[in-house]
Amino acid sequence: MVSFHARFRAPSRLVTALAMAAAVSGCAVAKPRTDDPWEKFNRKVYAFNDTMDRAVIRPVAVGYRKVTTPNARRLISNFFANLRMPVTIANDLLQGEVKDAARGTGRFVVNSTAGFLGFFDPASQLRLPKQETDFGVTLAKWGVGEGPYLVLPFVGSSTARDIWRMPVDSYYFDPMSRYARRHDHPYKQQHWPNMLFLVTLRAGAIDAENLLQGTYDPYVFYRDAYRQRRLYLIYDGEPPIDAIQEMQGIDDDDIDSLLEEQQRYEKDKGGGTSP
Repeated sequence: MVSFHARFRAPSRLVTALAMAAAVSGCAVAKPRTDDPWEKFNRKVYAFNDTMDRAVIRPVAVGYRKVTTPNARRLISNFFANLRMPVTIANDLLQGEVKDAARGTGRFVVNSTAGFLGFFDPASQLRLPKQETDFGVTLAKWGVGEGPYLVLPFVGSSTARDIWRMPVDSYYFDPMSRYARRHDHPYKQQHWPNMLFLVTLRAGAIDAENLLQGTYDPYVFYRDAYRQRRLYLIYDGEPPIDAIQEMQGIDDDDIDSLLEEQQRYEKDKGGGTSP
């Protein structure tokens, strides 16, 4: 049988190799993709995930909302967000964002102490706002292209690049996953925190379900929303206009034609309303 250490040797080598390559080359972020070469496979997995969500996952999340108050859910979400801060801090360091890593560390310390283990968020009052990043973003900033869009069973949207964030972040940086690997409690209690964290995420998404009402193709909606969210994470909330245009499939000629059409419309409208 393959040892536990050997199973994670590949991610370790990947991190080392890419870090060395990034240090030498100083890569820029690759252009976003808009194609979906694995769409046939992705749609099948999406249908499977949707069935599982309706049958099991969503009912559990709905039950969680029924037995908790909005304030209780907010406190629990705060706790998990604080507990996962080492993921963001570590990836900030890998990205060379030392100031962001320092702010993240300050936020983690403040909320873990004055915030009573993170249930409260005094750090935001001290101008240490919540930030989020992961190893997928780190790879993007190292110049690794995102690869094809990919839907994973029980996980959902990802890409050939972002898929690496799960084993790397979980194995090296996530305290809950590290705790679960190193303990063996009755009834697998070491995994309960991770399970509750996933339930809180799904429960929070229920409020956004009305966005899907009237959506012609939910698969396309989730795919485009995922890509847009990742783009904003990679560029710290301020993606350049050319990256947005690339994702939306708009070039300069399209923009010029849209401006000309708008100008003709305004001219015609003005001419029609003038005495």
